[in-house]
Amino acid sequence: MAVMTHARTQATGDYHRLTLDEQDQFDQVMERADDNPHNGEYLALMLAAACIAGLRIGYGDHIRKCACSCYCPVIFDPDAPDAHCIEQGDGYNLGRHQCPTCADRHRETA
Repeated sequence: MAVMTHARTQATGDYHRLTLDEQDQFDQVMERADDNPHNGEYLALMLAAACIAGLRIGYGDHIRKCACSCYCPVIFDPDAPDAHCIEQGDGYNLGRHQCPTCADRHRETA
């Protein structure tokens, strides 16, 4: 009998490739996810944001837009190897994270 395992999606997107309307939608959905106290709604918002960005993620996965000072457009999995948490969310769901490339090139601190 074969056993199925849930594989993490290692997808990245480019915020600058989204239309202005898509960027607005993405930002609104991420803001709603940030202060949403309900886990199920938060995860649904993560799926919606990923869909807007053209990414396929699994239920329970997360995405972030790189939050470093170089204004990197990468949308990525914050749990990816070498991703860096600049600061925790402190009362919110989304902290500030750097994509692995920016974390390697110019790691930031809060």
